Amino acid sequence: PTECFLSQPEEKQESTVKAKRRKKKKISDVLQKSAPKPGVPADLQNLLTQHFGENRSVIEIEELNLSDSCFLPANDLSHSFSSYLKEICPKWAKLRRNHKEKKSVVMLVLCSSALRSLELIKSMTAFKGDCKVLKLFAKHIKIKEQMNMLEKGVFHIGVGTPGRVKALVEQDGLCLNSTKYMILDWNWRDQKLRRMMDIPEV
Repeated sequence: PTECFLSQPEEKQESTVKAKRRKKKKISDVLQKSAPKPGVPADLQNLLTQHFGENRSVIEIEELNLSDSCFLPANDLSHSFSSYLKEICPKWAKLRRNHKEKKSVVMLVLCSSALRSLELIKSMTAFKGDCKVLKLFAKHIKIKEQMNMLEKGVFHIGVGTPGRVKALVEQDGLCLNSTKYMILDWNWRDQKLRRMMDIPEV
């Protein structure tokens, strides 16, 4: 009986040691500790040149260079989403009133998932006022439905994922001529701690 009694706690000790070792191996802990940095124009420019560098000529890559005047100040991470939008777009009320075009939006917000899109739509209530917001993602919404909505009504803000926005533009469902602002949800990370720009498909 004593032998049995001695062997049991030894097994428990081994299992606790193993559990502790497993916890140490998580890479996500390292990412969580690193503080997010506000995006700067150079970040996006570097991504563009990296992505297109192999397939495009020098002249074509030069055409992809965006001047700093194309960029608004990035969120310095002290703002809420609504307060940031108010800062970069102080004349929103006027823009909203003047927008009468169908199949287009004044502001396009790109983020990595449908759930994140819904979060951002909820968090911009203080900014948007009574303007119409359109969900531009694939989850539970067919592309034909979105195209019909864009054709029939006037929408001011579109919030969605890059894949669905690209598909709508390619199928002439969404026209970008009247789009004045494009907001990239730069720092937000998904469950795998990837930012939107870390996903190869994007």
